[in-house]
Amino acid sequence: MDNQTYTIRTMTKKDLELALEWAALEGWNPGLHDAECFYHTDPHGFFMGWLGNEPISSISIVAYDNTYAFVGFYIVKPQFRGQDYGIKIWQHAMHYAGNRNLGLDGIAEQQPNYVKSGFKLAYHDITYKGSSKKYPSDSHLIDLGKIDFQQILKYDQDCFPVARPKFLNCWINGPERTALGYSEGNQPKGYGVIRKCRSWYKVGPLFADNSEIAEKLLQGLMNSLPKDSEIGMDIPEVNSHALKLASKYNLTAAFRLGRMFTQTPPQISLQKIYSVTSYELG
Repeated sequence: MDNQTYTIRTMTKKDLELALEWAALEGWNPGLHDAECFYHTDPHGFFMGWLGNEPISSISIVAYDNTYAFVGFYIVKPQFRGQDYGIKIWQHAMHYAGNRNLGLDGIAEQQPNYVKSGFKLAYHDITYKGSSKKYPSDSHLIDLGKIDFQQILKYDQDCFPVARPKFLNCWINGPERTALGYSEGNQPKGYGVIRKCRSWYKVGPLFADNSEIAEKLLQGLMNSLPKDSEIGMDIPEVNSHALKLASKYNLTAAFRLGRMFTQTPPQISLQKIYSVTSYELG
């Protein structure tokens, strides 16, 4: 095995499905239909390392435009860790990223290594988990597909560093998910998506003008599920209103990741973010 050549190649869709399986084994709980949207966003930004004919490592650098990209799927199979395969695929991905501002979510143990690569901690995201209930319907909640996409895209840009039309169109229209908007006067005041994942349903994103709207959206999303389904939200710790909402619905903290960037943190409305889109794509 030691004499075999280590090569790094751009992933195929089949390779990405394997990386998603690895992510599930790491406890990341990716969505059942995430791969298509991940790959559709930037098919050139996914890399897999091969030792001979065996895939052993992965990483993604999804470039949303020429200024911003997000790191995900940085995984080395356990038996091959500590042998420089990880750093080699990391360096390959960093070369692909160029001069873009890079974001990632890092576990506490790995954050010092990311600092060595130029990342700085901006804030923490905390995963909260609990069970869904049923709630009265609200007339302001509508199927997100009935809202003009350009309005959704404009709203999204308050909460995400750059415009992401390719990703967003795929994300809100994919299978086994519900996407709702909260509209007042034909203007969106928030939107949310809940999708089926390997182990539970995950809310992401959940963006709203205030906590009252976020709560209505959360209720509407939970109404789309069987009662007592397990759900999760990935909440920026700096949004105290989001933390209070999680507490109100008896969601409990499961784990904590650091949101890090290589350059100045993007100027986004963190107080509107009640759940990030995903740990793999920001």
